[in-house]
Amino acid sequence: MGGLAIDAPRPWYANTATFIAPTAADTRGGPVRVPTGVPDFDYLAGGIPAGSTVLLLGEPGAGHQEFALTSAAHLMLHFDDPELHRIYLGNARGPFVYPAGVVYVSLTRAQDQVMREVRGTFDATYHEVLLRHLRFHDLSPSYFTDSVVPTSWSSVEEGLLAGLASGSATVRPSAPPLTALADALEADGAGNLVLIDSLTDLLVRRGVDTEEVLTLVKGLRRRSKGWGGLVYLLLTRGVAPPAVEAAILDSVDGVLSFSWSTSPVHSYRQRTMLIEKFMPVLSRIPQEHQGRFIIRVSNVSGLVTTQYERI
Repeated sequence: MGGLAIDAPRPWYANTATFIAPTAADTRGGPVRVPTGVPDFDYLAGGIPAGSTVLLLGEPGAGHQEFALTSAAHLMLHFDDPELHRIYLGNARGPFVYPAGVVYVSLTRAQDQVMREVRGTFDATYHEVLLRHLRFHDLSPSYFTDSVVPTSWSSVEEGLLAGLASGSATVRPSAPPLTALADALEADGAGNLVLIDSLTDLLVRRGVDTEEVLTLVKGLRRRSKGWGGLVYLLLTRGVAPPAVEAAILDSVDGVLSFSWSTSPVHSYRQRTMLIEKFMPVLSRIPQEHQGRFIIRVSNVSGLVTTQYERI
C-alpha cells in the first residue's frame, strides 16, 4: 500500500464540522457510535458509544498500543481516503460518527519518537495520515521535574511549542504531571480521539498519588461524555497492585485486555484481545462470538482481528 495522493494538507482542526453532539442518537434509539477502525471488530461490536473512556490494558508487546494507533489512522482515513476506510470497516453496521482529529498525550516521549516508531512499524500511509491529523502534547517537562533526568533530556523544542494551536495555551509545562495532563485534555479533548500514553508512567512515578490518578480517571470518564469523541488510556498489566488495577478497571466505561497466549494447535505464541468490560458493546455481540479475539499486527493493515476463541 503506497502513500496517499492528497492535493493539499489539511490541519487537524479542519474537521471540526464533524464534532459529535453528545445527545445525538442513532436510528435504533441508542447513543451515536464511533468505529474503532479495527477490521472485523467493528462488524461484531457495532462500534463504541461516542464519549467513551476505554482502557487498553495489555501485557508488554501484546497489542494495546498497536490497537490505539491502528484505530487513530483508520478513523482519519474517513477524511483522507474514504474508499480505503470503507475497506477497513468491511461489513460493519452503522451509522457511525467520527472524531475531528487525533490528540496524543505523552508523559515521557516526544512526538518525533512516537512518529518514528509508527514509520518503522506500519506502511507509510499510517505515518502520513497521523501527521495530517495529529495534535501532540509532550508532557515530559512536567513528568521529569525534580527527578534525576537532566533538563536537557526532557526539554521540548521551541519550534514545536510555537506551532501549537491557541487552545493549548492553558497547558502549564511546569505543573505537576496530573495537572499538566488534565490541562492538555481540557484544551483539546472535545470532539477528538484522545490517546493517553500512559497510565503506566503515572503509576510508577515517585510523588504521584495513586488516589489522585484514580480521581483523574473518574473525572475524565465524566468529562468525556460532553466531548463526544473517544478516549484511549494505555496501561501495562501488572504494573499497579491488583487492588489499584481493579479500581482503574471500575473507573472507565470499557476495558479491552491484550495478552499473549499459546496456540492449542501450534507451537508459537499469539496475541489475543478480550473485551473484559464494556456493557454497550458486549450486549450487541452475539453470544457465540463473545470470546477471545485472535489478533495480528502487520505493517500493511495494522492490527486486525483474525478469529475468535470461546473461553
